[in-house]
Amino acid sequence: MIISVIGSSAATAEQADLAWEVGRLLASRGATVACGGLGGVMEAVCGGARSAGGTTVGVLPGSDPSIANVHVDIPVCTGIGYARNVIVVKTGGSVIAIGGAFGTLSEIGHALAEGVPVVGLDTWEISQPGVLGDPIRRARDPEEAVELALAAARERPSRPAPTAEELRS
Repeated sequence: MIISVIGSSAATAEQADLAWEVGRLLASRGATVACGGLGGVMEAVCGGARSAGGTTVGVLPGSDPSIANVHVDIPVCTGIGYARNVIVVKTGGSVIAIGGAFGTLSEIGHALAEGVPVVGLDTWEISQPGVLGDPIRRARDPEEAVELALAAARERPSRPAPTAEELRS
């Protein structure tokens, strides 16, 4: 199972600690971590996962794999800048958002629009006019975030690949 973790490249010390623990817990439960592959929350979650023997995937904005943080096992060079945010969130069975700036907000939006469950830990508050309830599943701590994300990924219905006809329409 792959869980995507998103958050700011300029994380606070508290957010980095949360991300490290999320990564460690995900790896200890056998999940692979996918993220944007750079610094801040991304580096911390990869470091935590690697500390527990896990595998990490960094979906990078450019074409140079050497920009990945030192904890990325599999760098994926996209060359598409912020458009990679869609790839990051679609890679996981669910997403854990920790802190974050506007890039994280866009990833949350893409995930929700695509039906990818989002678990929030110290992240954005979102509301939509005329819609009751928070679309983000809120976690109090890293353990709850991991449990919610793993459960959401397991419960998520699998989607078949689009047919050629669907791609043409």
